[in-house]
Amino acid sequence: MKSGLYNTSRIFSFLPIMRRLKVFIACSLDGYIADENESLEFLNCVHDEDEDYGYSSFYDKVQTVLIGRKTYDTLISFGMPFAHEGKETFVFTRKFREENRHAKFITDNPVEFVKILKNTPGGLIYCDGGGTIVTQLITAKLVDEIVVSIIPRLLGKGTKLFNENLMGQIPLYLVSSRSFPSGLVQIKYRSSPIVAP
Repeated sequence: MKSGLYNTSRIFSFLPIMRRLKVFIACSLDGYIADENESLEFLNCVHDEDEDYGYSSFYDKVQTVLIGRKTYDTLISFGMPFAHEGKETFVFTRKFREENRHAKFITDNPVEFVKILKNTPGGLIYCDGGGTIVTQLITAKLVDEIVVSIIPRLLGKGTKLFNENLMGQIPLYLVSSRSFPSGLVQIKYRSSPIVAP
């Protein structure tokens, strides 16, 4: 006679597992990801040749990158090799652009696009900003984890990490927090109290 117990691992192996989407981003103590001139120079105050604040180990797991058009243009303006070279990169923009060797440009609604993307086969998805895209995705409950590195600077003006379109209160669950000698404090939250498989 069989025990009637089920092997749940076999059951869950047949269920579709959505791709995880994470945000890994830095902001000033007053919540800005860029100053009023869209400059990121304030990040230099925590630069350390021997410390990347966990970015490399995170980024090695990333397969797909999502960024807004302003963030993309900022990265290109640095005149350095594209920061996401070798990764599948989608840039959200209101105006059509031909795809290039760096990225594909998406004019679709970001929320609807990401809903489909998360249900396609693949690895970790990384949203690298900017604030408008992060706000849209976290409001739509599409972000699984967010890592915020708080820079010990007050900017007063600039581009907010979360803009005025954030809809209502969104609960987050603390995973970890860590401080560094540079004064940077890194906080990791997830959107659900249950860890996805």
